[in-house]
Amino acid sequence: MLREVAARGVWISADPDVILKMGTKEVLHRTRMMSWGSNTALYRTAEAMRVELSARLAAGPRVIKRNRGNGGQGVWKVERLSSSRNRPMVRVLDATKDASEELALDEFLERCLEYFEDGCVIDQPFQTRLSEGVVRCYMAGDRCAGFGHHKVKALVDAPAARAEAGTRLYTSNAEPRFQRLRRLMEDEWTPQLTSLLAIPQRDLPMIWDADFMLGPPGPDGTDSYVLGEINVSSVFPIPVEASAEIARRVADRLRSKP
Repeated sequence: MLREVAARGVWISADPDVILKMGTKEVLHRTRMMSWGSNTALYRTAEAMRVELSARLAAGPRVIKRNRGNGGQGVWKVERLSSSRNRPMVRVLDATKDASEELALDEFLERCLEYFEDGCVIDQPFQTRLSEGVVRCYMAGDRCAGFGHHKVKALVDAPAARAEAGTRLYTSNAEPRFQRLRRLMEDEWTPQLTSLLAIPQRDLPMIWDADFMLGPPGPDGTDSYVLGEINVSSVFPIPVEASAEIARRVADRLRSKP
């Protein structure tokens, strides 16, 4: 329906084709070479996942994500256990559950079979600083409109860290703690994203957001950020200041419409 409306000349904030490019987990693989990226793998088939995941687990825990989903559905932390060579064992933690379980790697792979209905499965290294929280950067087109920060339970094992999890706290785009992240998003990452995905800048959604975990600090102690997901199709501008910024951007977009 949205395509039909757009074909008649009506401006659509989040075009369906842009949603498919930005709003699935595959974007983590397509942008893995950016500085927000990590050693991310993509599996198109269950057999490829069966062959490659075991070797990757030797380097440390991984996070498996189905290509489409929200609320942590289809997201797992997977960690290899000491086991016999003929029957590899893993510890898995479902992002929607509170406790992990141990099972054979083949059993876990069976659980993931349905995920390939979404086209692929994404595999990222687990970020050890996850318990320090996740920062959500709310965007209006190519400009930052606000931030949200919260400590999470999902994929966090330590009881003490899980006890610190709470609701997301929202701030304006002027929040001092996140000005480096704002500059990266506006000046570096969003232009790189649109270039890699072949999205014209004017076609960026007026409301979208990106979730970041803290990565390893740089040589000077500066935090790095690792992209966890981009949300496009169902985003609400929670920071109170974000609505005014989005409204200004929409007005500018409509005035410039050919």
